[in-house]
Amino acid sequence: MPDRGGGPTGPRIRAGRPSRRVRTLLVTLGVLAALGMAFTMFAGFWTDWLWYRSVHYSSVFTTTLWTKIGLFFVFGLLMALAVGFNIWLAHRMRPPLSAMSMEQQSLDRYRMGIAPYKTWLLLAVTALTGLIAGASAAGQWRVWLMWVNGVPFHQKDPQFHRDVSFYAFDLPWYRFLLAFGFATAILSLIAAALTHYLYGGLRVTSPGSRASAAATGHLSVLLGVFVSLKAVAYWLDRYGLAVKSSDFRATGNWTGLRYVDANAYLPAKNILFFIAVICALLFFATLWRRTWQLPVIGFGLMVLSAVLIGGLYPAIVQKFQVQPNEQAKEAPYVQKNLKATREAYGIDHTQVSEYSGRAATEDKTKLRDQVGQTASIRIMDPNVVSPTFQQLQQIRNYYGFPTNLDVDRYPTKDGKGQDTVLGLRELNLGGIPKNNWINDHFRYTHGYGVVAAKGTESDDKGRPVFTEKNLPSKGDLGEYQQQVYYGEKTTTYSIVGGPQKEIDYSDDEGEKTTSYQGKSGVNLDNPLNRAAYAVAFNEPQILYSGAIGEGSRILYNRTPKDRVESVAPWLTIDGDAYPAVVDGRIQWIVDAYTTSNGYPYASRTTLGDTTADSLTATNNSRAVVAQQNQVNYIRNSVKATVDAYTGDVKLYQWDSADPVLKTWMKAFPNTVKPRSDISPELMAHLRYPQDLFKVQRELLTRYHVTNAQTFLSGSEVWQVPDDPSNDSRDSVPPYYLSMKMPDQKQQVFSLTTTFTPNGRDNLSAFMAVDSDPRASDYGKIRILKLPTSTTVDGPKQVQSQFNSEPSIAETISLLSRGHSQVEYGNLLTVPLDGGLLYAEPVYVRGGTLKYPLLRKVLVTYEGRTAFEDTLDQALDKVFGVKGSKPPSGTTEPPASTNPTVRQALQDAQKAYDAGQEALKSGPDWDAYAKAQKDLQDALRKAEDAQSAADKPRTSGD
Repeated sequence: MPDRGGGPTGPRIRAGRPSRRVRTLLVTLGVLAALGMAFTMFAGFWTDWLWYRSVHYSSVFTTTLWTKIGLFFVFGLLMALAVGFNIWLAHRMRPPLSAMSMEQQSLDRYRMGIAPYKTWLLLAVTALTGLIAGASAAGQWRVWLMWVNGVPFHQKDPQFHRDVSFYAFDLPWYRFLLAFGFATAILSLIAAALTHYLYGGLRVTSPGSRASAAATGHLSVLLGVFVSLKAVAYWLDRYGLAVKSSDFRATGNWTGLRYVDANAYLPAKNILFFIAVICALLFFATLWRRTWQLPVIGFGLMVLSAVLIGGLYPAIVQKFQVQPNEQAKEAPYVQKNLKATREAYGIDHTQVSEYSGRAATEDKTKLRDQVGQTASIRIMDPNVVSPTFQQLQQIRNYYGFPTNLDVDRYPTKDGKGQDTVLGLRELNLGGIPKNNWINDHFRYTHGYGVVAAKGTESDDKGRPVFTEKNLPSKGDLGEYQQQVYYGEKTTTYSIVGGPQKEIDYSDDEGEKTTSYQGKSGVNLDNPLNRAAYAVAFNEPQILYSGAIGEGSRILYNRTPKDRVESVAPWLTIDGDAYPAVVDGRIQWIVDAYTTSNGYPYASRTTLGDTTADSLTATNNSRAVVAQQNQVNYIRNSVKATVDAYTGDVKLYQWDSADPVLKTWMKAFPNTVKPRSDISPELMAHLRYPQDLFKVQRELLTRYHVTNAQTFLSGSEVWQVPDDPSNDSRDSVPPYYLSMKMPDQKQQVFSLTTTFTPNGRDNLSAFMAVDSDPRASDYGKIRILKLPTSTTVDGPKQVQSQFNSEPSIAETISLLSRGHSQVEYGNLLTVPLDGGLLYAEPVYVRGGTLKYPLLRKVLVTYEGRTAFEDTLDQALDKVFGVKGSKPPSGTTEPPASTNPTVRQALQDAQKAYDAGQEALKSGPDWDAYAKAQKDLQDALRKAEDAQSAADKPRTSGD
């Protein structure tokens, strides 16, 4: 009997289905998760907007954002419409009845399965392809902005005679459009073919015709579009030859047309273009003929032509025409490459002069006195003495200095220019007595003060001679805002200006507190802002902490490089920002570059490789530029400043002729200030950037020659030597110092380097660039080329001689005993009277001391070497005569260089000695009076003679 009762009479619960409560909970969790994800994305967007608004560059954010949104929707919609339309059209063209075959019967199951969901499936496919295409297009915002805002270079390429802007701004956009067209055609073709197959328009195993007339016409049109795009690609490839990179056996990396490109590839591209046009027309003709016979034959001929004309023919030309007489065939194209490369990297006005490498005079006294006139030889190496600054001027553990200090120019009290080594006392969170959230982000928020030392002197204990020191810092720099809220070591966020007081600095009287008064950062008064930053920084305490209140502001993106990179994402930033005291404030100065990889015929270089040296390899604080960026055009077009207290970022137009910068200034108006806005005080601290110099010197190892035959022979190839002061086997860094080249009348703050022949260690050239923007020749590159018939010792050989000299080796061995460690400083090279003077400071970390002190100075000239306690002593020994004052560290010429002045000073010294002797004997007042009169006459004579002489200016004047 069936069971008719005894069970529950309510509704039956279906097996496996969750209860209403569980479903409600799941829905609630899903909604909360969606809201959480939405707010997380909103938090990222909102905090970015607030930050750009706080630095007054909101236009950069909005321009970039709307450009990305526009590209996303336009190209996403185009892709979605194209794919969706072709699916819809294929479905509409389906046969009314499918063939009765096993193939079609098996497809019937799929057709029936998707029938209820056709509309949703179509929307899903089109939406997915649209999202992918839109995201890809949004990433091309730079290419779009450069195309729509591009300005002419007013220079034409030598092959097609088109303005360089076509290759730099237009061609990249056309290539993107072509790539988008190919992707659209291929996806549409695949989607249409699958739809035709699913609904019987295409048949693989069924008897009879393989395709319906409608499917044949539809797919033929899509194939015709694809081949038409291929014709456009062949046409653009012609211009692409001017910016194509290839390996050239004679020169290595090569950009531009060679003989085989101009005489084989270029004609082949023209022929293939016309073949592709004809083939496309054959595909379109299938709409009327309804047969694929002719278009398939045409497509096969196009592929065969591409192999024979585009591949085999150029190989034959290269093998049988070029290789037997390569230099003659390639020379005209190499000449074009030489000219374009030198122009693109700003080395076309490099002055190359012959230099003997041997002293022109034998007058040792004259040579010794010329040293002080020729260079302010820096014995304080900014890449070595940072631990000394740390030990002597850190004051508190929560301060720190960068691994590499900087070199700048500051006037002394008497107004003369002086090379100065300096660094900021920045915040070091690792030295905080107790790390917690309040200490790390509220109390310890900033560094304090500049520490500076003379670059050309040390005290009697080998320590720097500080011109700005102690806490608060005091010295020659005068009064300035000393708090450092933005710096190279400041990589975390701080919350300032609220109820929580900050530690300003500590002295003998205890801790001094402060509250940030600047307008930098984002206000946290708004609960929405607090919630957004709590999510963005993954720090819930920001939302509810009592340490945040009225006036609280959050500071982040605090390194100078990050701030400039954020407000100008179209610039490439130099790896080394440096501080300067300007108009009573500490300003970080950042060099920025505009680059392109579309300059025709100019060889490409990888910035990360060419800007690497021994400093970037061993120290984290010195970065390389844009590690993987390949460029063939670069300009130092922008000088930027970041205020160390307020974080204000200012961009100044430095190269007013640069068309790339003009293009970006059109795209982002009112973001770059004119050069005329640079104050004289700031101008005094600007300099020629190291990274641009390193890129140029790398190119000049090959492109210092202007003759194609010499370039092809490779006989004049140079190399940048390895740093001789360490075992890193990395390139020697360039060095800043005040010096004068043989054709200059006075010292100029310069950036210098050396070259050696490829594969050898002797010196082949010395290079310097004027780095003081106040000098008339700022940016002028001078190269002293040594004769190939004689050998002059290079840096590595000089270092080896230092180390192998028995007396020097013995002294170094003594200095290295116990726990002491010898460190070599920068090996400076100075052209002097036809010869080359090398000077290198030697430091010792002795015993329990953890910081280097200057103990010796190595000097060599014309094969004579000295290893003495001071630079002056070493110079005196090398030249065998005692130098005149002022010491070699200043830029004033020695008085003894004028014979009349020298004799008058000697007479003054004799008169002074006679007067002192008269006081001792008696005293004899008559003799003393006569001696005083003689002294006055001698000094007056010296003053008159000196006034009549031409007095050189210092580099700081």
